Amino acid sequence: MAGKKLSTDPYKGVRDFYPEDMYTLRYLFDTMSRVAESFGYSEYGASILEPSELYRSKTSEEIVSEQTYSFVDRGGREVTLRPEMTPTIARMVVARRMELPFPLRWYSIPNVFRYERSQRGRLREHYQLNVDLFGVPGLDAEVEMIMLASEVMKSFGATENDFEIRVSDRNLFTSIFDECNIPEDLRAHIMRLLDKKDKIENFEDALHELAPEYAKRFLELLSTVSGTVALETLIGRLKELGITNAVIDPSIVRGFDYYNGIVFEVYDTSPENSRALCGGGRYDNLLELFGIDSIPAIGFGMGDVRILDFLETHNLLPKYSAPADVFLCTLTEGAKEFAAALAKDMRANDVHVEVSLSNKKVGDQIKLADKKKIPFVICIGENEMRTGEMTIKHLASGKEAVVTKDTVADYVFSNIS
Repeated sequence: MAGKKLSTDPYKGVRDFYPEDMYTLRYLFDTMSRVAESFGYSEYGASILEPSELYRSKTSEEIVSEQTYSFVDRGGREVTLRPEMTPTIARMVVARRMELPFPLRWYSIPNVFRYERSQRGRLREHYQLNVDLFGVPGLDAEVEMIMLASEVMKSFGATENDFEIRVSDRNLFTSIFDECNIPEDLRAHIMRLLDKKDKIENFEDALHELAPEYAKRFLELLSTVSGTVALETLIGRLKELGITNAVIDPSIVRGFDYYNGIVFEVYDTSPENSRALCGGGRYDNLLELFGIDSIPAIGFGMGDVRILDFLETHNLLPKYSAPADVFLCTLTEGAKEFAAALAKDMRANDVHVEVSLSNKKVGDQIKLADKKKIPFVICIGENEMRTGEMTIKHLASGKEAVVTKDTVADYVFSNIS
């Protein structure tokens, strides 16, 4: 290792977030949280580490065997970095089900991990808004969940023309499976194949290879599927609430084994980014894994990577804003103490202030403030310390004004864009 330099690249498939990247990510989190809480959802959290057995039962065989980061800890326990959040919230709800106030509305924005090939819209780690509702068995839950997902999209500045909500019902496939007499152990494999239909070069060939005895009849019945009464009712109720971009799409199945009813996905309508942006559905039976009776449950996940791609495609990314409102340039060594006291007073009035601690020329200090995108600068020298009057300059416009420590906060708030 002697003389060998360490790479500055992050681990493949994950990201570093420099300040401007973090600003955008925080915008996503704040928007998601604001909308979820406006519907009455409370935030929860959990460790990224879970017992591996939690995912073997109902997540997806492909995810568990091929896409998880799993290891044996020093105590001999099999541990997995969570690939999704639904099993975790199910575990948490069951643990305190006797004391929790149902219907239960919870949300979280966890970091999740999957070992898969990195590509546009899909990395090995991402953040994901998870919203879940427990204890509501009827369509009221589906309506609320889809309304919430739609509202998140609109809060990012999207219109209904920018995205489409596609709904389906996994019970459609149960009836097809029964009609074709497809064995139970084969049904989950077919559902996972259907979930990857758009990614497979020839879906019909893949189906024939997976289920040669049943493929022909299954495809015949699949072509006749149009919807259910529940789906038609759901679309009607959404339209009454002003959501006109929801459509029935029987090809939507969702890849997780625990879904058991209505499922949905939100799609970008732009040809440049035609892909699912979020998805979810009903999973009433998941909590039975913990040895209790079924509890009605529905939820969805919305990943930050695909939402960022969506915002970029539709020119909806926020413009970076520096954390500081004002940069105080110091012209002499003695000005630093004065600037520190002034900054303390300004911060007490909710103005964010960065004080220059360098001995560089004033022009270089101003250039630094501009590079950091701090909107205002004030230069502190002997005259400013003696008179208490200072010139504040808006760098973008060049506009200047004379202020004192008592008036500077009002000036900043009335002129900041």
